[in-house]
Amino acid sequence: MSSVAARFDQYRNRYQNIKLEREDGILTMTLQTNGGNFVWSALAHEELGYCFTDIGTDRDNKVVIMTSTGDNWCAEIDAGSFKLSNAGDWDLTIYDGRRLLLNLLDIEVPVISAVNGPARIHPEIPVLSDIVIASETALFQDAPHFMSGIVPGDGAHIVWPHLLGANRGRYFLLTGQELDARTALEYGAVSEVVPPARLMARAKELATMIAAKPQLTRRYSRIALTQRIKRLMHEGLGYGLAIEALAAIDQLPTEGRMKSSK
Repeated sequence: MSSVAARFDQYRNRYQNIKLEREDGILTMTLQTNGGNFVWSALAHEELGYCFTDIGTDRDNKVVIMTSTGDNWCAEIDAGSFKLSNAGDWDLTIYDGRRLLLNLLDIEVPVISAVNGPARIHPEIPVLSDIVIASETALFQDAPHFMSGIVPGDGAHIVWPHLLGANRGRYFLLTGQELDARTALEYGAVSEVVPPARLMARAKELATMIAAKPQLTRRYSRIALTQRIKRLMHEGLGYGLAIEALAAIDQLPTEGRMKSSK
């Protein structure tokens, strides 16, 4: 077995919620839960950060395509899988939350998102890609945060004002606004909108074009183009997660807060 195949084989089947395939250096990561639509959970939250690390440290990956199974990118959340009753629980979530976005940005090859449907849970993840291709059926909404009484501090507070502009981004987060694919294109959050049947073919066309470029051109272009957003993440992500946790703990019943402090 070649060293190239051996390195990929170390992590290709490691993750329950992520299917990994690679051909000619183009790595396709497909988010799924039990073979169906991707459901956000504590395990998925943890796995994505580790997976981004594996992808980023494998220098045989030339370009990454990120997509999901089924008819949505992520529209469901398994809220019960998250145990967030005390500071220790939140410490783990903050740890995973920081790694989730920082490790995505640390991938040193171009990343393409193929958004196959509604992205209501953590829609900041696909739009952090260098190229965002959206199906006509896609839409973007920050559903689980402010509209559910939670501070949008886990990167959403950085990504959306950065992409949409300060006022549009704050409106998006504070009102639960839904951006359909065409509006997201108009606002600059999406690069192209295509029919559903054309989505993966178009993503692969772009990936093939990028993979043909010289290695250092690909890698250093990614580094140059993510430098500013990485700086913003380093400045604000940890703080945003901390105040999200503080506000959430404040909503616990008084006896729950007392117990968690013991």
